[in-house]
Amino acid sequence: MAEINRQQLILALIAAGPNPRLSGVDLTALDMKRLSLEGANLRGANMQGANLQEGILRSTNMTGVDLTVARLPYADLNAANLTAANLTGTDLTGARLTGANLTNAILNGANLKDASLKGATIGGIKFDQNTTWPDGKKGNAGNTESYTV
Repeated sequence: MAEINRQQLILALIAAGPNPRLSGVDLTALDMKRLSLEGANLRGANMQGANLQEGILRSTNMTGVDLTVARLPYADLNAANLTAANLTGTDLTGARLTGANLTNAILNGANLKDASLKGATIGGIKFDQNTTWPDGKKGNAGNTESYTV
């Protein structure tokens, strides 16, 4: 995977226009706070430890993305495809995931407190006793009634 810095990413996004293709790119620990990646193809990208706080990731293809310990508080992930994404230890506090596809995603230790998962598809997700759900409960105690299984 090619490594990229914030300035290079911004220039690439400007040059690419709508729906940029960034599949397989190494964005490890990159500060992308408040950056818009709306509609981007990030399939298989390495985003471990990245800061995407308040980022706009609506309708992105994040299939198989590694977001281990990434920061996404208050990010807009509405209608994002996070199929088989690794969200282990990821901070999704207050994130908007309405209509997102989280099929087979790994949510071990993820913090989804106050996140919106209305209409999200969560079939086959993996989570553990350290996963915090939108209602603040941990593990199996969380309320998943408003999600699509």
